[in-house]
Amino acid sequence: MEYSRRAGTGPKIVFLHGIGSNAHSFEATMEDFPEPFDVIAWNAPGYSSSGPFQAAWPDAFDYAERLVDFLDFLGIQVCHLIGHSLGTLMAAAFAAKYPQRVDTLVLAACAIGYGSEPGGELPEKAAARIDALIAEGPEKFAAKRAPRLIYDAENNPELVSRVYDTMSKVKMPGYLHAVQMLSCSKLDEILRKVKTSTSFLVGAQDVVTPPSQTAAAFDARNQSTGFVAEPVQFADAGHALYLQKQDKFIRAIERILSREVQP
Repeated sequence: MEYSRRAGTGPKIVFLHGIGSNAHSFEATMEDFPEPFDVIAWNAPGYSSSGPFQAAWPDAFDYAERLVDFLDFLGIQVCHLIGHSLGTLMAAAFAAKYPQRVDTLVLAACAIGYGSEPGGELPEKAAARIDALIAEGPEKFAAKRAPRLIYDAENNPELVSRVYDTMSKVKMPGYLHAVQMLSCSKLDEILRKVKTSTSFLVGAQDVVTPPSQTAAAFDARNQSTGFVAEPVQFADAGHALYLQKQDKFIRAIERILSREVQP
């Protein structure tokens, strides 16, 4: 199992990346995290050198099962779990099924999902992702899409380049399985089963998973029990808010984990 880690002696923080990313996208963020947090980012099944699913059409709970294996491999019993984009579906499913293993749940730039029937036709937008990756290849695919993840991309070429570096490494079947999971899962339905303390982060200028998706996720989670905080919105930030507003992102998580956001 391949992953990135900034080792520490304190509480464990585990990052789950989005559909066009991998563990390496969090490395700069992890390095700037204060001691003594032990900060880890996984590579989802089929990403980087992590083995893909053998069966088609995994759902969010299938990813949660692989996450159990990952945490067991590292000897981690309890962690603070932070999902970004597609990773919010994985994180929520894990918290719903294994609440005793999640101290705090943080969902950034929520991807709601389509809720389509597994094994059927992919929704049009989801199918277009696969068609584009096959037709263009990962490098052209990433070159077209990376700027959308950064607010004011023309004036932030270094950030766009960092997004491109990870997006250009997506491959089959990992990306296909991720698209299938996005298609057949529904974050709002999963969050109604979550009771873990939950917080939400979102970029105000996110055009990939707009703030309305995070608002819908918050509303669904608010229908369950346990603490849930109002979404924290980052001004002048796009989808990759942990890159574009790294310092504020880290400080927000610090406040969440220290329970400063709670009454």
